[in-house]
Amino acid sequence: MQDLKWIKLDISMFEDEKIKLIEQMPEADTILVIWVKLLAQAGKTNANGYIYLNENIPYTEEMLATIFGRPVSTVRLALKTLREFGMIHIDDDSFIHITNWGNHQNVEGMERARKQTRKRVQRHREKQKRKQLENKDVASENVTLHETLPNATEEEQEQERRKKKGDKEQEQQQTSAIIQFWDGNGFGLNNIQGKNQLLSWLDKSSFKQPEKIIRKAMEIACANNKRQLNYVEGILRNWEDQSLLTLEEIENNKKEHKKQTAANDGYDYGF
Repeated sequence: MQDLKWIKLDISMFEDEKIKLIEQMPEADTILVIWVKLLAQAGKTNANGYIYLNENIPYTEEMLATIFGRPVSTVRLALKTLREFGMIHIDDDSFIHITNWGNHQNVEGMERARKQTRKRVQRHREKQKRKQLENKDVASENVTLHETLPNATEEEQEQERRKKKGDKEQEQQQTSAIIQFWDGNGFGLNNIQGKNQLLSWLDKSSFKQPEKIIRKAMEIACANNKRQLNYVEGILRNWEDQSLLTLEEIENNKKEHKKQTAANDGYDYGF
């Protein structure tokens, strides 16, 4: 995913109880500087709060000391303190994760790349639709369907803003649902690249209900004990190739397939 240019910092962060306790420590200023540097580094990694060199190599204390320009002993103290206060989590593979990253991240920035992709896909689809339209007036209406006109009333502009806000919240909920299912069902907690690749289906696919259909594919993978990204994507590609773009169409296809193949026990209904 594309690196962030900035992250959010809560203006009331120094009123937080944990921060106040850290400020009473001998190395308080250094620990807090490293905390902010960790937040910034998580933004650069742009992987839902994880901090790593790449998906297979976590940062060591020595690496962070070099990047942050601080002694290793200071970095070690800061990590120990932040971990004890529950501000970071370091898993068994030494990958660092910012706890409650959603409180620190710039959601708009993290989703910028995905939104740009979605907009490109939307523009392409609209262009294809316009080519199929014979009536220029109808084509013009299609182009401006979701645009706010320059001379729109204040009420119309407010409705447009509410719609965009609702779309943003829905997108965040869809992303969260897929990540939670992935993490909770054995697809690989630290496989950040795999998660991001699967999330790209929210934008690049032609499904009418992408989040529900992605979860359906993951459920099938779990049922068949095939918890791998390529298996899930194979299911999704198969549905797209058959133009099965809604859950209803997928279920109807499954029923029809069962009728035609008496020996089918349900194993192949999605892939």
